[in-house]
Amino acid sequence: MPGTELFGKEEREQILDVLDNGVLFRYNHDADRNGVWKAKTLEKEFAEFHGSKYCHLTSSGTAADAVSLAAVGIGAEDEVICPPFTFIAPVEAVINCGAVPVFGEIDETLCLTAKGIEDAITPRTKAVMLIHMLGSMAQIDEIVAVCEKHNLILIEDTAQALGGSFKGRMLGTFGKVACYSFDFFKLITAGEGGAVITNDEDVYNTAHMWSDHGHSHIGDNRGAEEHPIMGTNYRISELHAAVGLAQFRKIDTILENQRRNKKVLKDYISKFSKVTLHPLPDEDGDSATFLNIFLPTQEEAEKVAGELAAEGVPSAYWYHNNYHFIKNWTHLKQNKFAGKVAMQSNKNTPDYASLEMPQSTDVVGRLVSIQIKVLYTEEQLRAICNAFDKVLG
Repeated sequence: MPGTELFGKEEREQILDVLDNGVLFRYNHDADRNGVWKAKTLEKEFAEFHGSKYCHLTSSGTAADAVSLAAVGIGAEDEVICPPFTFIAPVEAVINCGAVPVFGEIDETLCLTAKGIEDAITPRTKAVMLIHMLGSMAQIDEIVAVCEKHNLILIEDTAQALGGSFKGRMLGTFGKVACYSFDFFKLITAGEGGAVITNDEDVYNTAHMWSDHGHSHIGDNRGAEEHPIMGTNYRISELHAAVGLAQFRKIDTILENQRRNKKVLKDYISKFSKVTLHPLPDEDGDSATFLNIFLPTQEEAEKVAGELAAEGVPSAYWYHNNYHFIKNWTHLKQNKFAGKVAMQSNKNTPDYASLEMPQSTDVVGRLVSIQIKVLYTEEQLRAICNAFDKVLG
């Protein structure tokens, strides 16, 4: 949780700016603000960081997924290819917009592959929800090529890889639209919050209108604004945007420290013959939130993860995680929803209960992820290396 390691006076000052003028709402009330616009400022800086034309902030990363889907026109009976290894939010967003998630295999990049996408395509496929997992990136050039070949819309969920790049180009700028999260567990945090970026003006306009009840945001009288489309409420508040702005201005420091600390641990763990390092399509573009390793078998990976945890090394074994791997999504497999959803009436919806993903199961079963922290001291890094000796030696 890098961002939470760096809470300080910068976040407090940004919050006090908002509280002092009393306008917590991100739109209008121009005369009362004294020039304080936290959401607008963060949107501008976030877009510039990515070299993107447009950014729109949302109330969460899940909201950003939903806004991205709506902004490119995904709806009832459309199919969206998703990975089986991801936090479940993007899958929920696909279902809640009326579409059907169809799952493609991942490989040791931990992301969807071009082949996995092609194997999952049907006549109803409209988009690919690509998640850049655990700080790194998919083989994005191959995925762009397959999306162009089949005329599919590419959505990049870059919530776990903010600051990452591929061959010098920022992740999130390869697709039609990209989404990000600023929740408590991300590279930077606003407590809750998210963002959507795009270079397409029509996509941007749909995004900002749909996430605020269809408001056009033209003029300075909210009650007089037109409503070109129906929408919902996924607005961010000025308070959340204020925290996010202070955090985002620390991103260069966060990335620098994480990459340095990861290199120390990665260089050390590479000496153990039983360990295979996670292959990165672009080493230089890694945002370095995790050191991901593979063991020869699922049993060995589970054992190593448990022993590292016992030694105090912050690590994750995703194979048994209830929210990140399809094997454990019993609520999806058993159709447990608050009410009937559109895909339940669609005869083409896959039977998720009987779905088998052998390649993804093998990959996730052998995976152990070791968290990288921004503020590791040399002593803490040595202690982790000593734990590697004890567990892997």
